[in-house]
Amino acid sequence: MMRPHPIVFLVDVDNTLVDNDGIQQDLKDHLEEVYGLAARERYWTILEGLMTELGYRDYIGALQRFRVEHPRDVELLAMSSFLMDYPFADRLYPQALEVLKRLRCLGLTVILSDGDVVFQPRKVEHAGLAKVADGNVLIYIHKEEALDDVERRYPAEHYVLVDDKLRILVAAKQYWGERVTTVLPRQGQYAHDTKVVSALPPADVTIERIGDLLGYDLVGLRTAATPVTPSLKVTR
Repeated sequence: MMRPHPIVFLVDVDNTLVDNDGIQQDLKDHLEEVYGLAARERYWTILEGLMTELGYRDYIGALQRFRVEHPRDVELLAMSSFLMDYPFADRLYPQALEVLKRLRCLGLTVILSDGDVVFQPRKVEHAGLAKVADGNVLIYIHKEEALDDVERRYPAEHYVLVDDKLRILVAAKQYWGERVTTVLPRQGQYAHDTKVVSALPPADVTIERIGDLLGYDLVGLRTAATPVTPSLKVTR
């Protein structure tokens, strides 16, 4: 049996290390500029439908479905190049890589994300995140439902989970209790959704931006963990 690490840092990708809202806006702008407003709106409708169906945004899958509706529009094939060749490293939040390097000096650091099997791994790789995390990358369909697998792969006495989605942090708190310290960077649309934020208990630690962790007492994060609220029900 693998001996538990003293501490494992689990770090999200979208709107935690990478400005995913910015990537989405670039995609919208590109769709409208090249294919027109109607195409942009239809693609986004399909994308949001898949989000509801799958629980994550499947950009490639949405493009496939969009193409089915326009089988003779061969120009759509160029859209895949825009997605796959996107300069993800340009959308890293300031000091994101430096934060990962600092975490890695204190404990095992793992990229923990969810998404599809093509676009999301490419984002992680081309943004330089996988390299800095020494290849420790986990991408699930619903990561909050795979915490047992996370623990099987990376057993730890204590976890620190950094994620912009409060519901993910609450789910981890329910699963690990005081063995996890939850950190919420207030970046992106989900971290600023007042309806969600007001309905759930706060994270153990809240920061304004990922770069703030460079000046934070990371060793003290272990003692910042609070107990779980047993009666709380987490929904997607």
